[in-house]
Amino acid sequence: MKVDIITRHAIINYGSLLQALATQDVIESMGHEAEIIDYIRPDEHYSNREKYSIKRKPEWNNNPIKRMIYLALRQPQSRFAGKGFEKERNRLLRMTRRYSDKQDLINNKPKADVYMTGSDQVWGPVENGDYDDAYFLSFTDDSDKRISYASSFGRTEMTDEVFQFYKSNLSRYSHISVRENSAKSIVESMGFDVNQVLDPTLLLDRNHWKQYFEAAPKQKYILIYQINNDKKLGEYAERLSAKTGLPIIRIGAALHYAAMPGKLKLCFSMGEFLSYIDNAECLITDSFHGTAFAINFNTPFVEILPNNKTGTRNVSILELTGLTERILRDTNNLDLAMEKIDFDSVNQIIAEERKRSRDIFKKMIEE
Repeated sequence: MKVDIITRHAIINYGSLLQALATQDVIESMGHEAEIIDYIRPDEHYSNREKYSIKRKPEWNNNPIKRMIYLALRQPQSRFAGKGFEKERNRLLRMTRRYSDKQDLINNKPKADVYMTGSDQVWGPVENGDYDDAYFLSFTDDSDKRISYASSFGRTEMTDEVFQFYKSNLSRYSHISVRENSAKSIVESMGFDVNQVLDPTLLLDRNHWKQYFEAAPKQKYILIYQINNDKKLGEYAERLSAKTGLPIIRIGAALHYAAMPGKLKLCFSMGEFLSYIDNAECLITDSFHGTAFAINFNTPFVEILPNNKTGTRNVSILELTGLTERILRDTNNLDLAMEKIDFDSVNQIIAEERKRSRDIFKKMIEE
């Protein structure tokens, strides 16, 4: 069968691309054909996304001078990183032709046996703050089969209007599965059957991901992978480095990370990203996918929850694996980074959940 997936595969971060790659690889491992629908809205294309995202940043958008400074600093970096990730997308993903608006999808719907909404924050607000029903497969026909795998709302708070928007769009799916326990509760409150499943990156074990690995430093190091602007993450890593004598490497795809603690490794290669996590003595992160790959690769880690409303996804995977004690609650607790993790127990949980989630995924496609 041919499965076409719509997901937010072109956001400028590693998790967005790797979850799309994982979904593709998992479907193909089941004997089906996978294709990513290359839908990139103008506000989410790297060439001009900052012009839209600043509208959600009143502290920068409240006067012309601050707005000009923000765009002058951020837009060149977005273009620089965006081109790097675009090259990786073209190398790793099997995609349709480019679509940039919903009407084009409606007029020229890609042909498939199954249409699928992919994982990650695909049901959250897009870059300009709107909600796009294309990610709910609104461009498909009533006779088409529609499923979702490990979809996420990104956050749990919503207005009555947004709640009704979700309820109306979810009613068209034949099968719904979500990633977080909070998302499961939301969908159930709308009256729909729903399964909670693993993020697609966790459906593939380290042996599968090894095929993508590239060279990483041979010396020991502390690794930072940070997606939110929170100074305490870098400060904690610096104190840990002083105590252990290990250097800090910060992996990222934007030049502004160079002003933060750690030696910046500019990296657009997914293989390098995976290898740096695999080889780290300890990962300090606020990222869901950073956490997921650390768990998958048995890399010790410290979780610093983001200081916004998106931390439920991080907590969900930690609760599932019994690793909530890895959340940093006292920034002076350097011992946490050096405490061993019982990965035997974690691996058993992931193996059981992997089988259950793959079975659900396969049934959704083939039923």
